Amino acid sequence: MKKEMKTKTTFPILLLLLFCFVSSGLAIGRSTIKPSDQSDVRAAVQQIFDRLKAGEYEALYDSLPSTSRSRVTRDRFAAALQRSRNLYQLDRIEIGAPRVSGNLAVVDTVMYAHIATPFDADGKLVVQQYLVREEGGWRVATGDRATIDRFLKSNPAFARRFPIKPPRAYIKQNGQWNEFDLRGPRQPPK
Repeated sequence: MKKEMKTKTTFPILLLLLFCFVSSGLAIGRSTIKPSDQSDVRAAVQQIFDRLKAGEYEALYDSLPSTSRSRVTRDRFAAALQRSRNLYQLDRIEIGAPRVSGNLAVVDTVMYAHIATPFDADGKLVVQQYLVREEGGWRVATGDRATIDRFLKSNPAFARRFPIKPPRAYIKQNGQWNEFDLRGPRQPPK
């Protein structure tokens, strides 16, 4: 009973973390560095994480992909991120080796955060970040499925090599990382 209650209350927090990290489709704006370079992809992901960690939500809005900006206003975007700020404290990000093909890149990331009370636990989110080159810069489009699908359709070889992987969330309990099902508790079949 206690484990079931903890799972039910932990799910909304992890889902919110997933929304903040992934579904927001955070992006980086124009860059003066050659955008096809792997180091630029890593730098873009790091800069976005740093801005999110610092609470620079207005600046993040300015660097969203155009398709994302057309669906959400600046005020709504910044307010949603501001409301979630007290639920977690971002710590760090691990960025894997980027794979780049034309205007599309993919990189595996692990983001770490401390989840606030009542949980008071460390969490991590393992996410495959898709980036698209737009207006001369790399933009993280992980939460923008329409943009990702459009670019994958135009580059089927890249899509076959790097299919979209669902994000995985973990909570540290008793010194061990335990995976948490982001889809929520399942109802047994009747």
